[in-house]
This record gives sequence, structure tokens and C-alpha cells, in this order.
Amino acid sequence: MAIPRRTREGHILQPLYSMIALVFVLVAYIELGDAATVVDVYRLIQYDLAGSPYGSRFASLNHHAGSSLFAPGTDLSRTVAMIPLSEVNITLIREYIGQGRPLGGLLFLLPRIFSFENNDDLDKEKHGSEKDMLTSDLLDLEQTLIHAKIPYPVYFAFEDDNINSVLADVKRNDATGQPATATAAGYKLVVSAPEPRKVVSPTIMNIQGWLPGLKTDGDSNQLPTIAIVASYDTFGAAPALSVGSDSNGSGVVTLLEIARLFSLLYSNPRTRGRYNLLFGLTSGGPYNYNGTLKWLRSFDQRVHESIDYAICLNTVGSSNNELWLHVSKPPENTYIRQIYDGFSSVADELGVKVGIKHKKINISNPRVAWEHEQFSRLRITAATLSGLSTPPNFLENSGGLSDNRHFGNEAAIIKSVKLVAESIARHIYGHQGKKVEIFADNSSLAVNPSYIASWLDLLSQTPRVAPFLTKNDPLVIALKKELGEHTTEVNVQNEVLDGVFTFYDSISSKLYIYQVASVTFDLLLLLVLGSYLITLFSFLVITTRGLDDLISLFRRPPSRKVKTA
Repeated sequence: MAIPRRTREGHILQPLYSMIALVFVLVAYIELGDAATVVDVYRLIQYDLAGSPYGSRFASLNHHAGSSLFAPGTDLSRTVAMIPLSEVNITLIREYIGQGRPLGGLLFLLPRIFSFENNDDLDKEKHGSEKDMLTSDLLDLEQTLIHAKIPYPVYFAFEDDNINSVLADVKRNDATGQPATATAAGYKLVVSAPEPRKVVSPTIMNIQGWLPGLKTDGDSNQLPTIAIVASYDTFGAAPALSVGSDSNGSGVVTLLEIARLFSLLYSNPRTRGRYNLLFGLTSGGPYNYNGTLKWLRSFDQRVHESIDYAICLNTVGSSNNELWLHVSKPPENTYIRQIYDGFSSVADELGVKVGIKHKKINISNPRVAWEHEQFSRLRITAATLSGLSTPPNFLENSGGLSDNRHFGNEAAIIKSVKLVAESIARHIYGHQGKKVEIFADNSSLAVNPSYIASWLDLLSQTPRVAPFLTKNDPLVIALKKELGEHTTEVNVQNEVLDGVFTFYDSISSKLYIYQVASVTFDLLLLLVLGSYLITLFSFLVITTRGLDDLISLFRRPPSRKVKTA
């Protein structure tokens, strides 16, 4: 029985269709093959302030790599500029962003010295000076990016051999005057990330613990209280990297060590002071100390009235020899003078200089510069001890990319612990102005450098931007547990961060870097393969069906006549 022509043609054409499909698969494979390298990347923060958008507004990325923002006459709307920190020109970047020029994306490459995961492997003496040279550039870059609306993805990554090799290739291509585009060879950078979503009802968590003083039978009134407070959360250009070793990891470590020392002192009824000690680890510090305000408002009247004074710790690990006591009341105030005299006398013994800075509160302005100002607004005597002589600008000095681990800042924190602990102890036991060393180095009440180093290491590797912390965050649990080891009545206060901020998720991702061929190469390959397949197809048809069958495949079929009734 003869095989119908249509069936025979179908059998002949089927291999052709399969071959053509194979061609497209091969071309697609050449265009985007296996990733040349995969890199962890960290997105620039995205937030709204009073309804105004700031930061990077997009997360997904799929463009060719370039090495410069400043190629004259070049369309960069589909290019991701890879820029090492050492090559950042902050003036030109500000101009580029300010002018709203189109760009596919930005990828800033940070040296490994700014990585919070690998500092232990670095030569501290060699890399310490290098870090100091680049820190100023990084601070300027962060502030430029944080306070701008950027309508394309912006990511940070750490340099390594793979990404440096890619960058070198990209630079060589750009040097030819033909940067990578959709029609040229090069590298394609791909981040597959969903559209960023708003963080709904971000929670801030305050942690507090008490060390009750010794109350005798004859005491009818509540004992006075001294509060030691430190804000533990951070804010930076990249939330997934905002560890804040000094801002304010140093304040948190100092508070924990002071709590440990006084727990030992108060464990013996003979040395237990007639003061309560209240320890507070507060959240929402970068956002006008929102958590501190909520914490204070949760106090009942008796606790409020019992607070003799509060010491807030902020950035106390940046300097070995100079600290500042920031106050809202004039230095001539009796209570302020008493606090300052107690600190300055101990500072002299430690070889540390403590200055005093008075900044009056503007009641009509809800913005506060220091944490103690939230206490002062509620008429509680308070001061902030800091290595900063002036208040930071809004959303600055709160755990940026450069604040990951200061080499040698354990020594500064040890001095801060001794300064605060000795000053408070002399106040409690009535030894003001006397050279009575309660926390002597050779005693059981000595400061523990290993304890300080271990907690500083943890905080130097733990991003803690409040809107991205959960109620069961391991860090919050660890801080609560540790404070509970040294105090009583430890509890966590959960509050919703209010105010004018809105935050967005998608803070970290994977960057896939593909090496791609040019379109010219793809077309040439397609032409060669197509010619080969047509020749092969023709040969197969001729050898199996004959020349007439091959010609009939390309001959126009005769039109059929329709019979009319």
C-alpha cells in the first residue's frame, strides 16, 4: 500500500524540525551558559521617609557589565557599572545620580578588609592603615546613596579572585572602545529577585534587667535607681551588612560587662549597694530613639521617680584617650556637675580625657540628637557618654559598612567599662573624689577582656537593622539570656516602630555572572549550522526518496477545484 504524500513529507520534515530546535538551544546555551561565578550581593537600603522615596528602588538585574559610568556618548541604560571602592569618584557619582542619567545598575566592590566574616585572617597592621584610607570614601559613598532616590538596582559585593578576574576582563573590553552591549561579547550580570515589598508593622524590641539594691528593714521609701542604657540596633546603606561594631556594638558590650561586674558585687550582701541598677538595651536608635521613648513611657510612676540619673553609652570604642559627656542641662547644674566630676576623676586615673558638651533641647523639634534627650524630655537627669564630640547627622554613625571591626578597639572598650563602672560604684558607696579602686585588675571584680572580645566578635558579625529583626531573632534571644545571667526580672518589650519610615525587603541575593558571546558570533554559528542542516536534509531526502521528492517538498501544491452543484 502506498504511503500518502503528506505522511511521507511529515516523516521527512520531522528530523528537520528537531534539528532547527537544536540550533536554537545551542545558540541560547552560548548566549547564557553556566555562570562564570556566583557572588553574594547586598542591596542598597530602600525606604520611604514621610512618603518620599530613598535608596535603591529595584532589586532584579539582567544587564551586561561595564567598568565605568563616564564613557562619553555611551548609552548605559542596559549596563551595570562595576566600581571598586578604591576607584570611586564621589563627586562624579553625585553628579551622575543627581542628574538622573539612565543606568542598568550599580555594583560597588568592597575590599575584604570591610568584610565582617574574614577580619581574623587579615594582617591587622598591614590592612589597618589601608582600611583607614578607604573608610572616609566609604562613608561619603554611603551617605550619598542613602539620601538619594535611585531608580535602578544598587548592590555591594566583596572582592575576591573570581570577581576581580571578571572586572579585569570587563576593563579590557571597555578599553577597546566597544563596551559590552546586547550585540557585543562580555559578561552579563543577573540577579533574580522579586519586586521589593513593604515591611509591614516592623517591630522594635527593648530588653531590660534589674539589679535590686539592698533595702534594710528601716527603709520605707523605694531605693534610688541608676540606669545604664545602650541602643543595640543599626542602620546602614546595606542592611544585610550593618553590623555596627562601634555604633553601637561597643556600647552594648560595655553595658553587658558592667552588668556582669555589678552582679558579682551585688551577689554578696556585704557589698550590695543601696541603689537599684536598671540595664536597658533599646531598639530604634537610628530612628529618633523611638524604642527608648516607648520604653520610658512604659515605666510606672514609682520607677520614673526613683531614677537618680541615667548613663547612655554610644560609640565608646573608637578612642582610647578621649570621651565626651553630652548633657541637656547646663554643666553648672548640681546633678550634672556631680556626674561629670565623678567621671572626670576616674578618667584622670585611667589616662583618659572626658570633656563635657551641653546641647539644649528644642521642645518644638521632635528630633533628638542623643539618647539621653529622650530621658531629659521626661525630666529625668541623663547624659550620653560617647567618643563623638558632636551629634551625628540624621541616619549617620549608626552601623555603616565601614563599622564592622576596629582593630584594637577592645582596649578602648575596657577603659570605658572601667570608667563607667568605677564612677557609678563610687557614687553608690559614697567614695566620690577618692582613689578607691573597686574593680581592680588583680581582683575577682576585674574587667574580663575575653568576655568583651567574644561579645564584640558576635556583634561585629551580626547585622541588626530593627525593621528586619523578628521577635524570635537569635540575637535578641542571646542578649536577653546574657542579661538574665547577671540581672533579675529580665523582660523584652515588643513595640511597633512608628514614625515616618517605611522599609522594603529583599536586602540580599545571589549575583550570577555569565560570560556571553557576541550576536555576530551567534549569527555566524546559526548560518553555518543552518547551511549544514539544509545540506544534510537534502542529502537524506535524495538518497532515500529521490530528487523528485525533494523538489516536490518545495513545489507549490496545485490548487483544488471546488465542484459546484
